[in-house]
Amino acid sequence: MSLSIIILAAGKGTRMKSKLPKVLHKICGYEMIYYSIREAKKLTNDIEVVLYHEADLIKEAVSKYFDDIEFVMQDLENYPGTGGAVMNCKPKNEKVLILNADMPLVEAEELKGFEEIDADIVMSVIELDNPSGYGRVVIKDGEVKKIVEEKDATEEEKKIKTVNAGVYLIKKELLEKFLPKLNNDNKQKEYYLTDIIELAKKEGYKIAPLFVKEEHFKGVNSKYDLANAEILMQNRIKKRLMLNGVIMRLPDTIYIEEGVEFEGECIIENGVSIYKGSKIVNSHIKTNTVIEDSEIVNSSVGPLARIRPGSKIVDTHIGNFVEVKKSTLKGVKAGHLSYLGDSEIDEGTNIGAGTITCNYDGIRKYKTIIGKNVFVGSDTQIVAPVKIEDDVLIAAGTTVNRDVPKGSLAISRLGMKTVSGFFYKFFSKKEGD
Repeated sequence: MSLSIIILAAGKGTRMKSKLPKVLHKICGYEMIYYSIREAKKLTNDIEVVLYHEADLIKEAVSKYFDDIEFVMQDLENYPGTGGAVMNCKPKNEKVLILNADMPLVEAEELKGFEEIDADIVMSVIELDNPSGYGRVVIKDGEVKKIVEEKDATEEEKKIKTVNAGVYLIKKELLEKFLPKLNNDNKQKEYYLTDIIELAKKEGYKIAPLFVKEEHFKGVNSKYDLANAEILMQNRIKKRLMLNGVIMRLPDTIYIEEGVEFEGECIIENGVSIYKGSKIVNSHIKTNTVIEDSEIVNSSVGPLARIRPGSKIVDTHIGNFVEVKKSTLKGVKAGHLSYLGDSEIDEGTNIGAGTITCNYDGIRKYKTIIGKNVFVGSDTQIVAPVKIEDDVLIAAGTTVNRDVPKGSLAISRLGMKTVSGFFYKFFSKKEGD
């Protein structure tokens, strides 16, 4: 393997206007830096992530997903800027690809294009109608002549629409040669990685541009950029799923996080949100339903249902305004207006409207177990921990606070009292008025 990758994640990201480090803002369920590292790992095992601002917080986030990443601290006080960021890095391979952690839309297949060009340095460039805010790239005869940061550009140079996309492939020997020669003689008093281009050009090295797609390489610098990046990522996720056979009604209204799995024939209606960790198999998810870290198999869910983390729904119908949390339902019907938390419910069971598993006593959570062919009447409260065995009928309005044996009727009601003529007395009316 001839490639090493350095990912820059040391900046404060002040334009995000957030206490959270920029690279930890999430897109489709994962921190931005997750995507950069994930794609980098498809190309090499030699990956260094450069940190400074909130370094420990970023390390903790990255370690949730990856356990073999090298972290390098930037000496920001003495060597600020992108050039200073790579000074402490020690890449192992002959070619070094330098990425930014705030480019969550870059994919490994696109990054392979850098290695396909025969040059000492390959840099990514984008043609923008409005290049404001970006360093300009001067290209002549198919080679990069120089890069000018916008703050240091002349008025004529600012008219150039070819801009630096911020990703470079540089031979390791050139990094080692030119990094010590960088200086901070500029308006920002920073050490620019882009100055290596000028130094290499003066010594006759070949610098080639690689034109890339703006929507994949444009960085996320504000919450507006974050929202736009998530739209692009959502379009990418949903396109892939639809091409693989998932039916989506009004896909622009649907939110599906990265990593959600689909198998078989699935229908997803408008307004649905499905979060990471979920798996949908041969199921119909209806309008405005939310599914979080759960598995749905051969079932219909919704409309307006919520399946919370840790649930498994198999061969089941979940209707509107039903909430299920950390429960396993197999062959169950729960048509509407119920809360089923910390429960196991077996096949053939019907859950009436208004049923609640009372799983929390203010200190601990408890489990409800309901067997096969149980009919739970409307407005039933099941106070856990409790076990209801097979073939049981629970009368409407019952509070179940102890185990119910097989084949039983459970009923707890006060006797109904009828007071003759009370309506007329209450409203001071006469009968027949």
